[in-house]
Amino acid sequence: MAGLLKEIVFDCHRAAPLARFWAGLLEGYAVRAYDDEEIARLAALGFTPETDPVVMVDGPGPTLCFHEIERGRVQGRIHLDVKVVDRNVEKARLLALGASVVREAEGYTVMADPEGNHFCLVD
Repeated sequence: MAGLLKEIVFDCHRAAPLARFWAGLLEGYAVRAYDDEEIARLAALGFTPETDPVVMVDGPGPTLCFHEIERGRVQGRIHLDVKVVDRNVEKARLLALGASVVREAEGYTVMADPEGNHFCLVD
């Protein structure tokens, strides 16, 4: 069973301004609203909606995720998040097609295609 495109992830240096740019560029897209619970969660981490290191933009197509990267970290500027039913089964299928595992994390696996382009399998 193949996966479904869940998100397009943009590595960036400042998530909020870049998210606003893309929300303004794309018809029907908007920065995901912050509720009181999310604002409190961010505050506990020392962030505000303007300094949030991960900002989501929702619209009629895939969600856009703007993710701040650590200084000096090198990664692709854009990668896809692919939602799968069974991450281990899909990982094995993709390994057989020539992909490789970059790293495992809770809820997702970072993989690379045969040319080294990163993408994530997400639960």
